[in-house]
Amino acid sequence: MEYGSIEREIHIDATPEVVYEVVSRPEHLREWWPDEAELTPVTGATGVITFGDKNSPEATVVPLTVIEADPPRRFSFRWVYDEGRTAAPDNSLLVTFELVPSGAGTLLRFSETGFREKGWEAAVLEEQYREHVTGWDHFLPRLVAYVARVVSTR
Repeated sequence: MEYGSIEREIHIDATPEVVYEVVSRPEHLREWWPDEAELTPVTGATGVITFGDKNSPEATVVPLTVIEADPPRRFSFRWVYDEGRTAAPDNSLLVTFELVPSGAGTLLRFSETGFREKGWEAAVLEEQYREHVTGWDHFLPRLVAYVARVVSTR
């Protein structure tokens, strides 16, 4: 394996506008991905996502930086970089949600890149890559299910 990128394509029965809201706004993100999200979905904004109870020492708090916010087509951010650092191609992972109209729905093209650029030694690279594959394989179906709930209430 090359451990360079994770890519998925998923059809979602909702408009790109709805899907964009769900992948970019904190109130929606916390319904399918992290337990808490604090960010403004505008290019250059920084924020954090939290896995676990944010008041617990076991919580994992991850900084992120919005790289591109282009509703309803594309939302991307950098994450997995050291706190206090500025996210850059050599110290973070880049997550991109590209939204393409497809019939009455949306084709979501998801990617996460930057694993090799982080400079991790081979065992860490392989472990991080596998953890992220497992994570996205868990969370992306939750995204699809959550969008269906959002659409049914509109």
